Amino acid sequence: MLAGAPAQSFPLETLGGGDGALADYRGKVVLVNLWATWCAPCRSETPALEQLYRSNQGRGLVVLGIDQGESRAAATKFAHELSLTYPILIDTEQRYGRAYAAIGLPTSVLVDRTGHIVQGVDGERTLAEFQTLVNPVLKAQ
Repeated sequence: MLAGAPAQSFPLETLGGGDGALADYRGKVVLVNLWATWCAPCRSETPALEQLYRSNQGRGLVVLGIDQGESRAAATKFAHELSLTYPILIDTEQRYGRAYAAIGLPTSVLVDRTGHIVQGVDGERTLAEFQTLVNPVLKAQ
């Protein structure tokens, strides 16, 4: 039901300190991934997200991980354990989860280059499923 709507953006603390927001990536295709360290399906799909990011970064894709309701320390430990290189925001108040009507974790929301929601998906996805989701949007100019 959010498809076509402007993607909401909130300033949050980044994993490395400082502030960041979804709006910082306007002009790129962004796959927003809402997750938490306690979520087994989140942990399971994270390597696919990292691979997707590394293989499509040059095509204008950003995977933006948004930790829901946890501390920076917990998110940092998770990111280091899984060798994550994509940007991560710490959403202690779960603002993104409420804005995107996440009914559980993980939830992913694809945002086009103009900042509009293309599609949201709930639940764990494979690399192939993520590629099927993002490829048409990456091809569109």
